[in-house]
Amino acid sequence: MAVFSDPTARDDRPWASAQMPGGSDRLHHTSGPDLPAGKPRGAARVGIGGPVGSGKTALLEQLIPRFIARGTEIAVITNDLVTAEDAERIRRSGLIAPERVLAVETGACPHTAIREDPTLNLAAADELDRAYPHLDLILVESGGDNLASSFSLDLVDYWLFVIDVAGGDDIPRKRGLGVLKCDLLVINKTDLASHVRVDLPRMAREAAEVRPGKPVLQTNCATGEGVDAVVARIAREVLFDR
Repeated sequence: MAVFSDPTARDDRPWASAQMPGGSDRLHHTSGPDLPAGKPRGAARVGIGGPVGSGKTALLEQLIPRFIARGTEIAVITNDLVTAEDAERIRRSGLIAPERVLAVETGACPHTAIREDPTLNLAAADELDRAYPHLDLILVESGGDNLASSFSLDLVDYWLFVIDVAGGDDIPRKRGLGVLKCDLLVINKTDLASHVRVDLPRMAREAAEVRPGKPVLQTNCATGEGVDAVVARIAREVLFDR
């Protein structure tokens, strides 16, 4: 059974089953009791998807301090198959208060929990909105999946798909759903291109060709190179610089 973990759960259970709150359509339009006047109801939600090992958690670790530095109130949801590994990594990082990080244990294919039945992620996001009514942004990291992975727009307002050069420069040409449909495609681990015999300019060019009019950015999440452009894109297109 899929569950999500909350490190501050009052009943001291390490895992708590999540239920779909009744009567809501998109939970990021719900509101807390003390939201300031004029603030949009609920935090914006941005998904981060991509294959196993492409650097989704590393991107999270680069995004969190940058959003905090710009004054964005942020929280995180991670997805893993049967563990809270990524959530524990983020909690231990010191980058964000541990209680602002929830872990969803999907118990099945990762894309199920972000697309076909995002109930657990919706419930986790709703819990964060209730706990932190001044939140601006919730980052939802998918578990590692394949090129066909995508996010339900009932769960997120905008989503990134992260691929990496070590996976091969033919990834864009395979035209996976994630590559084609995401709002922002991120090509990560650019520093490894020469070591894995990848033609990075060709990879970037072909990525742009298969998703005309949609942005493609390059990052090296080991150093943070290129991450500022990702933050700027989210700030402009999702947060409207709020």
